[in-house]
Amino acid sequence: MKKILVIGIGAGNPEQITVQAIKALNRAKVFFILDKGYADDDLLRLRREICERYIEGEDYRLVQVRDPRREDDPRSYQSGIEHWHEQRAALFEQLIADEVQDGETGGFLVWGDPALYDSTLRILDRVLARGREFFEYEVIPGITSVQALVARHRVPLNRIGEPIRITTGRRLAQEQGGDIDNVVVMLDAHCTFERFVEQDLHIYWGAYLGTADEILISGSLKEVSERIKEVRAAARAEKGWIMDTYLLRRAVD
Repeated sequence: MKKILVIGIGAGNPEQITVQAIKALNRAKVFFILDKGYADDDLLRLRREICERYIEGEDYRLVQVRDPRREDDPRSYQSGIEHWHEQRAALFEQLIADEVQDGETGGFLVWGDPALYDSTLRILDRVLARGREFFEYEVIPGITSVQALVARHRVPLNRIGEPIRITTGRRLAQEQGGDIDNVVVMLDAHCTFERFVEQDLHIYWGAYLGTADEILISGSLKEVSERIKEVRAAARAEKGWIMDTYLLRRAVD
């Protein structure tokens, strides 16, 4: 039986790799790396660095393939995701068929944690449901950008007696006019936080968390909103991509 390891490798700092993840890295013989197509992809280099740092010996290989591009579907957001997932399932199925022999172990290196805003687990379940490839898979958790964000800003994720919510920029945009208490926002390409500047909120924002290019900004949302937009736009223009996360929290007396 083939074995697949889905390994959470943290938010970007190679020193955030867990002992369990290091052991998993040393169990696999082939790792699949999805190339997003950026001309200067620091994420590819970081994954290679993690393998070189923690894998004992050189009897492993990296298989780099172009990740299918997710296209917006004018019919609905869900339709676009469905089409993208189907493309990924076909790719994953081919990789496992061609690169992992019976009895061997392959690995997918996932930023953050495989269970939080990542599609790898859903794609592998879809591959199994297609019925052409058979394998077992195991999930190794990792440190998320959410954890890295609050650690770098030195604030607790939750406040006493208050819940914490994790959502996306797209969903937050649908809540304009609603009250915000404690919300972590991921996958926000449009600086949705600026819609809430009239509320008495504090923001803890971070980009490229855990990497040498890490950027941190915090303060009253009304006071730092424009600065975050400017810094974010400049960083994205320079690198061609950006990964950022932020916590919006209602100010207290």
